[in-house]
Amino acid sequence: MLPDAWRLAVGTLTALRVSPPTTVDQRRAAAAMVLAPVAVLPLGLAVLLVAVAGSALDLPPLVVALLALGAVALGNRGFHLDGLSDVADGLAASYDRERSLAVMKTGTSGPAGTVAVVLVLGLQAAGLAAVLARVDGWWAGALAGLAVCLSRAALAVCCARGVRPARPDGLGRTYTQTVSPAVVAAVWLVVAAALALVGRWAGLGWWRGVLGAALALLVVGVVVARAVSRFGGVTGDVFGASVEAALATMLVALS
Repeated sequence: MLPDAWRLAVGTLTALRVSPPTTVDQRRAAAAMVLAPVAVLPLGLAVLLVAVAGSALDLPPLVVALLALGAVALGNRGFHLDGLSDVADGLAASYDRERSLAVMKTGTSGPAGTVAVVLVLGLQAAGLAAVLARVDGWWAGALAGLAVCLSRAALAVCCARGVRPARPDGLGRTYTQTVSPAVVAAVWLVVAAALALVGRWAGLGWWRGVLGAALALLVVGVVVARAVSRFGGVTGDVFGASVEAALATMLVALS
């Protein structure tokens, strides 16, 4: 089961080519979502390399931050940013559930989606630039790369039991309501511990990591609750929006 879950996570969350899983079912989907922070380690490594190179070349922190975020977007085909845009457009389109879901499914980006992407990317870039300016190059890159990986823990929340799908097809049938609340709690305790530990090694107060994890979890909870209230449940777009919101929150908290 684990090899299938691993291939499912890597193939879904990165642009890396992997062989398709032999079977996709709810057990494997649940494991893939729990493994998500580890599956995107190549994206975290890309951020680390960009940060180290930027420090060696003495580039401005904001330039390095934008390059690092560009590498992440390239590494996952802009998958989560597209979800963020669609969710914002769906929320702005109408209070009618079906109309909102139809707008989200079109794939085009409207004014609300564009503003949401600019705002969230701006927060990510500003937060990452502040971390790069405050922490030595290698440690800054390691901390930022870790945040990129750990932000994918938002997916466990989206797939928690009790969070229903907005549609009976697509991701709703396989991924949603597959992760137990106990596992979600354990995942986020690991997120808080990892951010606190690496943040402490990087010269920041350990509490920043805990605060970043707590705020990110709160923000993801708000996004999911809003999606359930407006759309009747979560969709793949909500997954992406949750990840991007979690990353922005973590980076701002660490800054």
